[in-house]
Amino acid sequence: MSEYLLEMRGIVKEFSGVKAIDGIDLLVRPGECVGLCGENGAGKSTLVKVLSAVHPYGTWEGKILFEGKELKAANIRETEAAGIVIIHQELMMAPYLSVTENIFLGNEILSFGGFMDYSAMYARAAKLMDEVHMSDINVAMPVMNYGAGKQQLIEIAKALNKNAKLLILDEPSSALTETETKILLDLIKDLKRKGVACVYISHKIEEVAEIADTVTVIRDGTHVGTKPMAELDKGKIIAMMVGREIKNLFPREEHPIGDVIFEVKNVTCWDPTNPERKLVNDVSFQLRYGEILGVAGLVGAGRTELMSKIFGCYKGIHVGDVYLEGKKLNIKTPRDAVAHGICMVPEDRKRQGIVPLMAVGHNITLTVLNRHTGLGMIKGEEEMSVIHQQIDRMRIKTAHALLPIRGLSGGNQQKAVVAKMLLTMPKVLILDEPTRGIDVGAKYEIYKLLFELARQGISIIMVSSELPEVLGISDRVLVMGEGYLRGNFVNDSLTQEQVLTAALGKKPSLAA
Repeated sequence: MSEYLLEMRGIVKEFSGVKAIDGIDLLVRPGECVGLCGENGAGKSTLVKVLSAVHPYGTWEGKILFEGKELKAANIRETEAAGIVIIHQELMMAPYLSVTENIFLGNEILSFGGFMDYSAMYARAAKLMDEVHMSDINVAMPVMNYGAGKQQLIEIAKALNKNAKLLILDEPSSALTETETKILLDLIKDLKRKGVACVYISHKIEEVAEIADTVTVIRDGTHVGTKPMAELDKGKIIAMMVGREIKNLFPREEHPIGDVIFEVKNVTCWDPTNPERKLVNDVSFQLRYGEILGVAGLVGAGRTELMSKIFGCYKGIHVGDVYLEGKKLNIKTPRDAVAHGICMVPEDRKRQGIVPLMAVGHNITLTVLNRHTGLGMIKGEEEMSVIHQQIDRMRIKTAHALLPIRGLSGGNQQKAVVAKMLLTMPKVLILDEPTRGIDVGAKYEIYKLLFELARQGISIIMVSSELPEVLGISDRVLVMGEGYLRGNFVNDSLTQEQVLTAALGKKPSLAA
C-alpha cells in the first residue's frame, strides 16, 4: 500500500504542440500540506486542471493515483466524488443565493417527494460554519452580504460538505486581509490534524513556509524539485522558482525627483449605495515629477475610490479638483484622463483591465488603435510590430500574440495591462494593487520597470496592501484610513509600525 494519498507521475499536457507541463510529479500524503510554488506561467494552473479533470483523462499523458487506485476522471463531478475539491482564486459563488444554497449547490438534500429539505440543509450549513470558525454567519442570508474573506471560508465549508480528502487552494489569500489570512491558515492547520490533505498554491512564500510540510517547485512546465519545508527558507524557494537568487526583492534605484506636476484638492466620494456615508473625506495631496508615491491603508480605507475619482470612473457622487502642470482638469471619463496623460492600471484586471476573449496583442494596442488606422482600416503590420515590441519589452510569456489573453497567467495579463497603458505615453501612471496574485519573479520585473519609468520622468502613484512593497518602492507614502488622509511621510527609515499606527489613527495626522 502506497504512503501517498495522491500520486501524479510524469504528467505532460500539450496545447497546439506546445508543452505547458512536461513530466511533472506531485506527491501528497494524508494530512500533509504541500506548497506548490512557481512563477506565473510555470504550469501550476494546468497541473491543477489536469488533476480536477477540467482537462479530462485522455487529453494528457502520465498517471494519477488516488488512494492507490488509478484516477481516470472525465469531469469535475467525478474528481469531487473521489474526494478531490479545488477552491479557485476567483470565488465561484452565486451572489444572490443564500450561504446555505451556495454550500449545497448541485448537492442538495432532498426530502420525500424530491423537494429540497431546507431544514436539514440549514442545520448542516450552520454546523459547517462552526467548523470553519464562523458561527456568527447567518446561513439564510445572501452570500453577497459577506466580504471576500468570509466568502473564501464559505468555499472551504462547501468543500468540507463534499467530504474532501484532498483540498487544493489556488491563491486563497490574494484578496484577504491579514486577519482573515490568519484565520484561513489556522483552519488549514485544523484540517491537517483531522487528516485532510492540502495543496497550497501561493505566491506569498511566508504563508507557504508557515503551513507547508513539503514544497514542490515547478518552472517553465518542468519539475524543479520537492523538498521538506524544514530544509528550505524563503530565499531558497525563490531561487528554485526563478532559477537564480534574488538577494533584494525591491531593486531600489536612484532617480531624480522634480517639482510638483500633479495635485489633488479636497476630494470627497460618497458611497453609491448609501449617500450619507463618505468613502473618501476631503483628501488632498501632491505628486512630483519622477516621484513614486505609495498609498497604504487597510481594506476600506478609500484608496481605490480615490484613484477611481481621479481617473474618471467613480460611480458615486464625488467632488474635488485635479490639476496637472498647474492646469485644472475636467475629467468625467477614463477617456478624458488618458487624453490628459493620466493612466491607470486597475485593481481588478480580469473585469476592468482586459477583454478576456480578445487577443493578447489587441488588448495591448486597444488604447492607441487610432494610431494604426488609415482610410477606415487597421494597419495590421504596423500594429503587430508595436505588439511584438511590447511583448518583448515586458517579457510577456505567450505562445502567440493572437491567442486570447484569458489563457495567460495572472502575471502576464498584468504585464499586458501595463504595456497597454504605457503606449499612451502617460505623465502620471496610477497602479492599483499592481502585483496582486503574481509571483516573485514577475513582481521583481514590475518593480524594475517602475524605477525605469521614474527615471524617464513619469510620475507614479502605487496603491498596495503589502506594506513591505510600499516601503521597498516608494519615495513618499500616503496613509489612508476610513476615508481620511492620515499620514504623508517621506520614506526615509519609515517603518511598518509607523504606517499602521497612522492607518489606525482616530484623526488625520500629517507628518510631511
